[in-house]
Amino acid sequence: MWQRWFNWAAIVLVGGFSLVWLGVVIYVNDTSTFWMRAFQLAFGVALAAWTVRKTTLMITKA
Repeated sequence: MWQRWFNWAAIVLVGGFSLVWLGVVIYVNDTSTFWMRAFQLAFGVALAAWTVRKTTLMITKA
């Protein structure tokens, strides 16, 4: 029971962090090089993809 709640909490936290990360990279970080911004965008997208994957696994497992 508790593990399921902690899994959902982790999914929500990582999803929120990925959205904040992408927002900072896109709108605030204009001093980095192109390749560093591209890497940071890829990292944010990977976090968002992990969130979507875990959400679908949790829903189908229920």
